[in-house]
Amino acid sequence: MNSAPQSPAAPAARRRMSGIGRVLVAVYGVLALAALGRSFVQIVQKFDEAPLAYALSALAAVVYVIATIALVRSGRGWYRVAWATIVFEFTGVLVVGTLSVVLPGLFPHDTVWSWYGRGYLFIPLVLPVLGMWWLAKHRPAAGTPAETPLAVAAERPAS
Repeated sequence: MNSAPQSPAAPAARRRMSGIGRVLVAVYGVLALAALGRSFVQIVQKFDEAPLAYALSALAAVVYVIATIALVRSGRGWYRVAWATIVFEFTGVLVVGTLSVVLPGLFPHDTVWSWYGRGYLFIPLVLPVLGMWWLAKHRPAAGTPAETPLAVAAERPAS
């Protein structure tokens, strides 16, 4: 039996990371890896062909990585980071998706968010909506510490 005291955020994190929450995080993780891999290959092999598209793919990859981490971590600070990244992601999908339809010459090669995520089976369009719904249903408790990425780093002992 584990006798270590649990933080007040532990029950909320467990609740958020169960059932559909686990599936949501898994899909975010897979999308993060896919976007990272795609953008790395694009930037290394042919960045000069479509620098805007490939830079946006790299940005999308970073957003997915941060969103995945924020969804897994507990605390009000991480909850806010999750909201910020998911709203940014949704905005990016809508803006880049619309621009790629209206001005296709702007993106000679696809990005993760081109055509609303067509290259990823439109998952980039649907995923942030599900993420926002999930976050709205699983708010941290009022007494949950405001653990933020900076606070976690500050608590770690210097090596």
